[in-house]
Amino acid sequence: MNEAKKIAYAKQAEGIIKGLAKRNMEGFYCATKEEAVEKVKELVEKGASVTWGGSVTLSESGVMDLLKNGDYDVLDRSTAKTPEEQRAFYQKSVGADYFFMSTNAITLDGELVNIDGNGNRVACLIHGPKYVIVIAGVNKIVPDIESAVPRIRNVSSPANAARLHPNTPCEMTGMCGDCQSPGCMCCEIVVTRRSRHEGRIKVILVGEELGF
Repeated sequence: MNEAKKIAYAKQAEGIIKGLAKRNMEGFYCATKEEAVEKVKELVEKGASVTWGGSVTLSESGVMDLLKNGDYDVLDRSTAKTPEEQRAFYQKSVGADYFFMSTNAITLDGELVNIDGNGNRVACLIHGPKYVIVIAGVNKIVPDIESAVPRIRNVSSPANAARLHPNTPCEMTGMCGDCQSPGCMCCEIVVTRRSRHEGRIKVILVGEELGF
């Protein structure tokens, strides 16, 4: 990576981490995804129960491999096949020690902005698991909430639609159609402007582009 970019990302991260602290969330900066994996190892004790929300970032960063192959009590959502099993899994996952996810956007002042379809990911962000660890590449950084939502709807959602095939307008056109379709991925818009519980939400910013 260009050295000037590295310096700029690190400086930008400093400001975001200060914003997170002001909002009762803890922030860390890792220049590379390999450093991010090491940071997760530091934060999560062996034997802890871990689970996650759908995230390309977790796979691309190597964090998913760590969780599945590390010394943790893994709650893997892919093992739940039927509606009954999925409901039982969700009830178990909200009591996990650590919930891993990315964020669709993070503002320069430390606010997390997420848009979800089923809502299980944002539900666990808001309440339930003891800790939430958010992994976010620098491509998720936006100036403010007003710019976050259009970015998610016209960048993140079309890319996720191409991956998941929900048969939405954004899958067909590559841009948001403000749809009300059965497969709509934009059912909930959640802004995390503050955490009431100190240290519960931890954000690892990574100086690389990860996910959508």
